[in-house]
Amino acid sequence: MPAKNRTVTGVLGGFLGLIGLSAIAGLLVTATVTPAIALTSNAASSAINMFDKLPSYLDIDALMLPTTLYAKDSKTGKYVEMTSFYDQNRSPVSFDEIAPVMYDAILSSEDPRFYQHGGIDLIGTARAVLQNMRGGGETQGGSSISQQYVKNVLVQKCEWNAADEEAARNCFLEATTAEGSEGYQRKLQEMRYAIALEQRYSKNDILLGYLNIANFGGTNYGIDAAAKFYFGVSAANLSLGQAATLAGMVQNPNNIRIDQPGGSFYHPSTDSYTNSAEDGYADTTTRRNYVLDRMLAEGKITAEQHDAAKAEAITPNITQPKTGCANSTAPYFCQYVRATIANDPAFGATAEDRQKALKQGGLQVYTSLDLQLQATTDKAMDKYTPTKKTLAGDKNSVFGSAAVSVEATTGRILAIGQNTKFSEDKNVTDKDKSYSSLVYASDYTHGGSGGFETGSTFKIFTLLDWLEKGKSINEVLNGRNRVFDRFENSCEGDWVNTKKVKVPNDGKAGGGNGTPMQFTIRSLNSGFFAMAQQLDLCDIKKVATKLGVRVASTNEEVNMTTQFSILGSNNISPLAMAGAYATVANKGIYCTPHAIDRVTDADGNDLPIPASTCEQVLDPKVAATAAYAFRAVMTSGTGTGGNPGGKVPVIGKTGTHNKKQKWLVESSTNVATAVWAGNAKGDGDISRTYSNGGSVYFMPFKINKMIQGKANELYGGSKFPSPDSKLTRKVYTELPSVIGMDTSKAKKKLEDAGFTVKVGSEVDSGEPKGTIAEQSPGAGRVAGGATVTIRPSNGNGASIPGVNGLNYGAAEGALHGSGFSNLQQGTCTEDSSLHPGDRIATSTSPGEGTVANRNAAISINYKARHCGGFGP
Repeated sequence: MPAKNRTVTGVLGGFLGLIGLSAIAGLLVTATVTPAIALTSNAASSAINMFDKLPSYLDIDALMLPTTLYAKDSKTGKYVEMTSFYDQNRSPVSFDEIAPVMYDAILSSEDPRFYQHGGIDLIGTARAVLQNMRGGGETQGGSSISQQYVKNVLVQKCEWNAADEEAARNCFLEATTAEGSEGYQRKLQEMRYAIALEQRYSKNDILLGYLNIANFGGTNYGIDAAAKFYFGVSAANLSLGQAATLAGMVQNPNNIRIDQPGGSFYHPSTDSYTNSAEDGYADTTTRRNYVLDRMLAEGKITAEQHDAAKAEAITPNITQPKTGCANSTAPYFCQYVRATIANDPAFGATAEDRQKALKQGGLQVYTSLDLQLQATTDKAMDKYTPTKKTLAGDKNSVFGSAAVSVEATTGRILAIGQNTKFSEDKNVTDKDKSYSSLVYASDYTHGGSGGFETGSTFKIFTLLDWLEKGKSINEVLNGRNRVFDRFENSCEGDWVNTKKVKVPNDGKAGGGNGTPMQFTIRSLNSGFFAMAQQLDLCDIKKVATKLGVRVASTNEEVNMTTQFSILGSNNISPLAMAGAYATVANKGIYCTPHAIDRVTDADGNDLPIPASTCEQVLDPKVAATAAYAFRAVMTSGTGTGGNPGGKVPVIGKTGTHNKKQKWLVESSTNVATAVWAGNAKGDGDISRTYSNGGSVYFMPFKINKMIQGKANELYGGSKFPSPDSKLTRKVYTELPSVIGMDTSKAKKKLEDAGFTVKVGSEVDSGEPKGTIAEQSPGAGRVAGGATVTIRPSNGNGASIPGVNGLNYGAAEGALHGSGFSNLQQGTCTEDSSLHPGDRIATSTSPGEGTVANRNAAISINYKARHCGGFGP
């Protein structure tokens, strides 16, 4: 409160007040020690000295004020109040923002000589002192507005500084004790402070301070909050009757409040309540009428005004302030923000400090919530998810679903939606599972949720590690579904598949040779196992960590100790997964998800906010190539059902965990959205659970399509960068020879090397039947994943021997000796150098070395002196 120059009259009033009080102080102190000599001059003189030595400076703390959350309306660009949190519902106002009739009402009834005295109303105080000395019971009032202000300041100090509720209660009693000697001592100190207060502040400042700090029943503090709560009007617009009603409350606010239709004034002797709607709020009416009488006596109102106001019935218009997340525009987003304030050291060093900041600090918290996108998120949840349903196969399961959208380029959380209704009442949430206070989209720290198994959305980290190792997404691997024996893990030790578990693909697909690009589009488990066998599970974990993904319940790094980890067995929050895909969409820059853009104090001064950074964690080439693969998922792969279409391209990935959880995470270059649906509790079967005309299995596609479509409309998005040429290169590999091998062994050897194998029909060969006789292409360096055709021997083949230079008969003998029996005379060539009758073999058809069926016709070509007329 700023000090103001005081008038000469005010100074003189304070001086005379001090002299008068000194005399009264002598009576008060002496009365507390030796009542019999209370009026002796020596005792009075000692009391005066004691009074003068009492502390006179009272530090006035800032008022306890509600913390208010705001969200920006993207249509208007203006911030809209979401909700508030408070221990004291208060909205401080300036002097001119209170109706003059309110000042008249409070002064007439509480301190009519306020502008004449110097902090102490000597007449009222003397009357109260004499009455108290005679009665020996509770002390009388007689407190000036300044004294009442002092008392309220002291009470608030208790609430500000107390370590716990018990300490606050003890401090409160000390500040307000009104019985016996302690009551007199408190009164003395209160007077001393009041006089000093008037020497520092103007009368108007003190009066305003009092009206802004005073309690008006329940958690309503300050005249403006009280006016709004009880009558639905501001302090500036109070009528005479309303002002008199509120002025009458200050002496006993909780007993004569008018928001308890069943009665607010409890009478122990009869165990009953009065001051109810039924009795016309009789006790409050009595106090109001007293105030009106005092206003008339002080000349503040006319008789006509007095009578008209008395004739009015007290008619409350209770207007509950918007408080708590249950009354918020976006309750689960609100809960995330509240948890942030409760846990982040930016709001205080200890949990107690942070709680006080939330409920007493008057913070103005400007959040990242986009009201339009939140509205669409809520509509999608309402349209496609039930609020209460168990899942097939587990009667104790609880269905849940959550959606969260994050601005990829900043990390700002734009919307959080959930299928449940918000409540923090455990009696409600335990009985009705359609209510919850947990923020499914977040982790335990920011919403009490333990996360959910992510399924194949987690494959993003294996693909990224693959690319970071410089491997191509077009390298061909053996993606056949089989037992994978071992996976390297340099952190925790290699995982060995001792039980020889064979993990199936979706739909029991057999898999086959393919590329990481193809495996990603098809979400082929066995393909990703083949990739992971060439990687280190520890490195995959490191990729997840630098993209902000941790176990939701513990905030520890993900567990990558088995092959199942590759497929998303860790429980992760949807928000973390949205942040990871946003990183890929944002050219490898990871931005910490956050919900608070700005925080100011009650005076508009900027305060620190939770730390949030954007950091390049992936090589842009790696991010671009990964985006290329995940773009294909959304255009021709498993994610097409969730693609909103339009001009804004999106990347994304689906995920399923044991028919228990279903996910879709997608992102444009500007906004990422993660949607999960499945078991919030239990092990129900989502594939056999139907709601709103469809299977839960496909629910995330419908929800995400609607939300991401709106995000694309609001935020747009550009084309993703082209993939890196080196990371999409065609990879050549060594093709082994399988000639002479058993067909099944030859096939396995080629497939293990990453080739697709086609077994052709049998061929004539001298190789044993069933062994490979032909291979195309032959051994050597070929494009990885090429199709290799192998043809087994039928066992009937033989190699045609060379017969050149042999006489015809010898040639026949050589062929017979190789197993050929169907010999024919071939082409004759005349040679004059030969003797008549000579025939010399020159070649065969098929030619020498050719493998032919032993029953095949073999022609012997020869030369002779004369060809015509000679038989064989």
